[in-house]
Amino acid sequence: MTGERVVIIGGDAAGMSAVSRIRKFRPDAEIVALERTPWTSYSACGIPYLVGGVVDGGVARLVARSPEQHRQQGTDVRTGHEATAIDLAAREVAVRPLDGDRYRLGFDQLLIATGGTPIRPDLPGIDLPFIHGVQNLDDAAHLLDHAEGLADRCQRVVVVGSGYIGLEMAEAFVERGCSAVVVEQAAQPMGTLDPEMGALVATAMVAHGLDLRCGVAVTGFEPETVLTDDGPVDADLVVLGIGVAPNATLAAEAGLELGVKGAIHVDERQATSAPGVWAAGDCAESRHLITGRPVHIPLGTYANKQGRVAGINIGGGHAASAGVLGTAITKLCATEIARTGLGEAEAERAGFSVVAARIETTTTSGYFPAAAPMTVKVVAERGTGRLLGAQIVGGDGAAKRIDTCAVAIAAGMTVAQVVDLDLAYAPPFSSVWDPIAVAAREALKLL
Repeated sequence: MTGERVVIIGGDAAGMSAVSRIRKFRPDAEIVALERTPWTSYSACGIPYLVGGVVDGGVARLVARSPEQHRQQGTDVRTGHEATAIDLAAREVAVRPLDGDRYRLGFDQLLIATGGTPIRPDLPGIDLPFIHGVQNLDDAAHLLDHAEGLADRCQRVVVVGSGYIGLEMAEAFVERGCSAVVVEQAAQPMGTLDPEMGALVATAMVAHGLDLRCGVAVTGFEPETVLTDDGPVDADLVVLGIGVAPNATLAAEAGLELGVKGAIHVDERQATSAPGVWAAGDCAESRHLITGRPVHIPLGTYANKQGRVAGINIGGGHAASAGVLGTAITKLCATEIARTGLGEAEAERAGFSVVAARIETTTTSGYFPAAAPMTVKVVAERGTGRLLGAQIVGGDGAAKRIDTCAVAIAAGMTVAQVVDLDLAYAPPFSSVWDPIAVAAREALKLL
């Protein structure tokens, strides 16, 4: 493998996570990373907090490692260079520089890390300049410039969608002193939660000053107006928080096999259907740890882990992706939200017979001054008692308990075993029975 050229398409989480592993196993490899934006190794998850003013210093604050830092470590990072086609037979990538002549770049091995594409519904007016997606730092810069340019009158913000990014962007503009309307086509916000848990989020959104409009579909856009089937909504600025689709166009046009939701099909080593071609991050499939089925869950944690696995294998080592649980966490002002594993209906659709238990408790001992409400729901397999999923909505300190549940699910633990876990206790942190153990105990009663 001496002198091999590895080409990476995409310079963010998955692509650049692979670089260090390739270098460790094959220090003599030539690594070329193509990135169409000026940025590498940045945190798109930090964009709402930049917009909201929690993080200051501009978009550069969200960069973990700049292109120049990567270059200093021997990686040929080419920013402003867009890959336009992959020729598997010739082992070449067609490249379009933003300020130069097109060229073709040969590769021995190729990692596709093209990420996700924000979903933009095909609606009248969708390309108006006051409508923004939130995917990369260019998006963040444009959004921030628009918001700051309208500082004197940017008071009416409409967020379309109420998933993780929708909630975080709504909070960001509330922090800026704007009024925020959240338009959600579904009956409840946070579709990854079970309905009764989503209802708790809806209550929190209204309590935090958001104008939440569920069961409302956006039908189009006009200047300073969002058109819905429930009437027009005035807007100085619109943020699309509908989610992302896998950016797998290059792979599809090259003839690579696609899988669930149009994501690139990969095996556990992140290998695609073509020899020497790998894929990782939001453009690729994952495997659900409980069902074993392919899923597409675009999260930064998975992009980094998959990039690491791909890098080890590209370098000649052996690694396998462990599978995912969809573990995720977010917050809306003082309300924290988290989930992992399978929801109740999701588990039933996957063929499991389940019991579900939901408890109301507090984040600390009930008599402690900082005690805040907290709701925990767990889902367990009937018969075996195996923990399949958990969801949490509560105050400060509630949501990170989801990690206990994620570890328990990954270990194949039953709710009886979760009840007996030796979890830490002190009044400022929990009741004497940890809320996760209490919820597991309620599920055990149903079993």
